[in-house]
Amino acid sequence: MLLDKDYDIKIVDFGFACPVEGRDGSGINRSIVGSLGFMAPEIHARQPYQAQVVDLFALGVILFIMYAGHPPFNMANMEDPHYKLIATNKSNQFWGTHANGKAENFFNEEFKDLVTAMLSFHPHQRLSIPDIVAHPWI
Repeated sequence: MLLDKDYDIKIVDFGFACPVEGRDGSGINRSIVGSLGFMAPEIHARQPYQAQVVDLFALGVILFIMYAGHPPFNMANMEDPHYKLIATNKSNQFWGTHANGKAENFFNEEFKDLVTAMLSFHPHQRLSIPDIVAHPWI
């Protein structure tokens, strides 16, 4: 994490950087980059992806970790039992599992809605930056 001149936090990871516009300028990436727990499901599946969309997925993972103190899942694929709950639209079970051992209403409904949408299995269903900024939890 870095701070800019206004002390705003910037999250960076230069070790796994690739061009946002893709290597061929098409806006589509095919590079397999990222840390396993932060990689969007389309990267795990070795499918072409848009960098901004997978970065916002990783941001959802970071937000969950910062709030809960632990990762939401090990890997965003169907073999991971926690992520499978999100991918199969069983987010209530996902949140119920993560609520064990935490204070009642530790995860409020707005937080759950935001993170669930950021971690959606389908890239086109994930929130954009304007959607995230306008979200009630923010």
